[in-house]
Amino acid sequence: MTHPSEKFHYRLLSTPEANVLFVEGELDLGTVEQFRAAVEPLAADKEKLLKLNLRELSYVDSTGIGIFVAALKTRQGAGSGLSVQEVPPKIRRLFDLTGLSKFLTIEGGS
Repeated sequence: MTHPSEKFHYRLLSTPEANVLFVEGELDLGTVEQFRAAVEPLAADKEKLLKLNLRELSYVDSTGIGIFVAALKTRQGAGSGLSVQEVPPKIRRLFDLTGLSKFLTIEGGS
């Protein structure tokens, strides 16, 4: 599954153990609904781990952070966590400043 736009797109890799969503571009007010539509059903899937690969994510605004928080709450409610992979330094700093880092499992980095 791929969803292209000029400044944001994602790709889903689904394995028997996990759903890995590769997120690329800018996550802001104009693209957040695309991200929400991709993440919500994956967050609700209690049978698989959810991992978000952020290596190619260049920007996140407050609406994007809100989707991360909503996905995290859904996962915690299901007794599961949310992993993020290959988080770029400026995105990691945003997660740290907002306190989101404390609740995410962060794998690797750039």
